[in-house]
Amino acid sequence: MPTIGVKRDLLFEALGKKYSDDEFQHLCFEFGLELDEVTTEKQMISKEQGEDAKQAEGASEDVIYRIDIPANRYDLLCLEGLTLGLLVFLKKMEFPMYKTVQCSASDNMKLVIKPDTGKIRPFAVAAILRNLFFTKDSYNSFIDLQDKLHQNICRKRSLVAIGTHDLDTLEGPFVYDAKPPGEIKFIPLNQTKEFTAAELMDFYSTHAQLKQYLPIIKDSPVYPVITDVNGVVLSLPPIINGDHSKITLNTKNVFIECTATDLTKAKIVLDTLVCMFSKYCKDPYTVERVRVEYPDGKYEDCPELDYRKEIVQCDKVNKCIGISKTGEEIATLLSKMCLESELLESGAVRVTVPPTRHDVIHACDIYEDVAIAHGYNNIERTLPKTSTIGQQLPINKLTDLLRFPIAQAGFTEALTFSLCSRDDIASKLGYDIEHVPAVHISNPKTLEFQVCRTTLLPGLLKTIAANKKMPLPVKVFEISDVVIRDEGVEVGARNERRICAVNCNKTAGFEVVHGLLDHVMMLLEVPWDAELGYQLRPIEDASYFPRRCAEIVMRGSVIGKIGVLHPEVLSKFELNNPCAAVEINIEPFL
Repeated sequence: MPTIGVKRDLLFEALGKKYSDDEFQHLCFEFGLELDEVTTEKQMISKEQGEDAKQAEGASEDVIYRIDIPANRYDLLCLEGLTLGLLVFLKKMEFPMYKTVQCSASDNMKLVIKPDTGKIRPFAVAAILRNLFFTKDSYNSFIDLQDKLHQNICRKRSLVAIGTHDLDTLEGPFVYDAKPPGEIKFIPLNQTKEFTAAELMDFYSTHAQLKQYLPIIKDSPVYPVITDVNGVVLSLPPIINGDHSKITLNTKNVFIECTATDLTKAKIVLDTLVCMFSKYCKDPYTVERVRVEYPDGKYEDCPELDYRKEIVQCDKVNKCIGISKTGEEIATLLSKMCLESELLESGAVRVTVPPTRHDVIHACDIYEDVAIAHGYNNIERTLPKTSTIGQQLPINKLTDLLRFPIAQAGFTEALTFSLCSRDDIASKLGYDIEHVPAVHISNPKTLEFQVCRTTLLPGLLKTIAANKKMPLPVKVFEISDVVIRDEGVEVGARNERRICAVNCNKTAGFEVVHGLLDHVMMLLEVPWDAELGYQLRPIEDASYFPRRCAEIVMRGSVIGKIGVLHPEVLSKFELNNPCAAVEINIEPFL
């Protein structure tokens, strides 16, 4: 859930009323938002970097409201959108009608997409805001909204990258092409020296903000670039804009371009940006279209700013939410949520979805807005019409039944992370990661959380390593899930409930974990029998000492392993004493 920071005084000025902190918190709650924190810029810097941070010295003391915004409400990610939504909700204004005008042919305002862009970033859309008037606060809000969109729907610029330019410094038509990095030369934003695109990759490799975007295009043979008719570089998406066309407080005409790998999201981003700031144009809520020409000869005028019509049935609305509202009342509630609505003769409600509400993609989204406008706390609590009896899942009941006897056997329960590094489940245990059926995290934040664990053993060994000061023996166990990649199930992976126990002592203590295994089997009423019960079968495993490992077989199926861990495994987990371990799958006992 993204959080935006807005200056309290600017917010109250736009709302036309001053609120106490509690009053505004209540208003946010009614609108489906949450006032997360009341702070100042200086306090935020001090909190992040410490009381002695130099940046805090000249920071503003203006009160800032930090507000949590639902991740799908892109229209509320800036002061302009937030105040518009609240004013409509409070019935202090009507929702504006956004409109587009076509550029005149003489202006030659079009964006031509070249075929080579298909190799890296094939889509682009554009628009123009004419006769715009920026103040310092609205300019900062304009930049901040772009950053919020980049982090949210744009997925850190991997799906969409926004570029905004001073149109008066450029001349159309514009060209979107993809060229080898050595052929792209320009002065990047806020720099004075000209760089090639290849040089920029090295120059920004240590930049605090931009270095995270470099991998998006760095290894590509061609880089995307936008130029005007004179060859002036507007931007090198998704990295940085050119300094030539940078916008300032004096900028009157803004050219906005969005390059993307997802055309739908590019249109959403463009619609959101122009709708929020077209209010500052000389002709408010009016956006100038730009013709986008594709390599196949087709063209499209952007932005569309379409108003979509949806029809919802009042009985379904009432049933889903648990209220009893008439069609007129439902239409009134929806109009408070920026969804202009009217009651039809049939008794249904026709809802007009504006271009700012791209989060409305299904009737249930409209039902949700009715519930928010009505107030969740105002929904009458009723007993369900059907009675059901809650019951514990069998696997969880078995887990709870086994915990206590294992603890009574002298083992201490541990609770370890479900995510671990690739090395933990592979190289440290003597396996090749390619042969481990692990579920990998596509964008891991740290090296410690790269995959879902396929065994409980690494977590227990790391727990013992972190408690070396404890007296020997150290006996720990865990009953929890592992995740196994399985193409045979719908989601491609399955959970498996296991017990794992480790005995760490001056001697291996294999008999201790063997005794625990026998104790668990006795509790589960599984006899020591090759056909009707369980048995041990010798195997060789890279994680265990040679000829000191066995697989646990129950009624012909392998359910786990038991043995003395290999010294190399202990060394990689920074353990100095021998360890014996047992791990079994308990789901076959259900």
